[in-house]
Amino acid sequence: MRADRLVSLVLLLRQRGQLTADTLARELGVSTRTVLRDIEALSAAGVPVYAERGRHGGFSLLPGFQTALTGLNHDEALALLVAGSRRGAQLFGLGSALASAMLKVVDALPEGLRDTAAGAAQRLLIDPETDLLSRRVAAEELPDTVVAEVRRAVLAGHKLRIHYAAVNQTAKWRTVDPIGLVTVRDQAYLLATKAGADRTYRLSRVLAAEELDEPAQRPDRVDLDRAWQERNTRFRTGGDQVAVLVRVDPARREYLVGTVLAVRAEEPDADGWLRMDVIFQDARHAEWALWRLATDAEALAPQWLRTSLSDRAASIATRYGVPS
Repeated sequence: MRADRLVSLVLLLRQRGQLTADTLARELGVSTRTVLRDIEALSAAGVPVYAERGRHGGFSLLPGFQTALTGLNHDEALALLVAGSRRGAQLFGLGSALASAMLKVVDALPEGLRDTAAGAAQRLLIDPETDLLSRRVAAEELPDTVVAEVRRAVLAGHKLRIHYAAVNQTAKWRTVDPIGLVTVRDQAYLLATKAGADRTYRLSRVLAAEELDEPAQRPDRVDLDRAWQERNTRFRTGGDQVAVLVRVDPARREYLVGTVLAVRAEEPDADGWLRMDVIFQDARHAEWALWRLATDAEALAPQWLRTSLSDRAASIATRYGVPS
């Protein structure tokens, strides 16, 4: 909306000083001509914007011009700035609103406090795109129109019709009662119910969405964190679970524990390794986790798992063996 853009324009000039029309256009995502019209509108409204001509010219506010301030202190502003660095807003289609809000947060502080809070925020990085092994986080690309429609239905408490493509299934329309939105490791989910049964939908698999006028059948209050934990538990404890007896190097114990559903028993072995009785989600999960541990672990039972790992190792050895 134009009013929001005008506010953002003023805040950019307050915080960064003199800026060219081209720079303002890039920051606001509009044309240079639109920026010039906005400057005229601000001047007509009494905001003291003035232009400096020449090669190094641009637009500035008269020194001392103040906008309405709020009572944020340093830590409150810092908390908002750090929270604003997370991808949740982008995943929920609120990226542009977040950028505008962050400008207002910084501008709400007294000048001295503004500089220290912004500087402190630059020294705190939350969830970077790559880890120490340079593995890039696979961020989901979500259509703004779809996310906006889902978000509106969630917040308005209306039923939602979604065209959903489940894994290995043809996409089909379904009507659900939305409960809330959740982001986990740069993946977004819709928590909902369908005919009274709990359902969890990956937003990246929602191909289209339509908010309906009919009120959703859902409780007035919900503990979204608890609801997510309950669904996560049901997911992890479902499927064809596999019990595995394994020996593991103590240095790799934490990795193994991080891949299993449960540790049923654990004791030291004679050679200093650990003998553990663990539960995996399914056979494929067990083979994947133990294969990644390579020679730092040994599956003792069941036999089919030992045979599968042996066959895989033999195939690799054959592929990379020295030709005779």
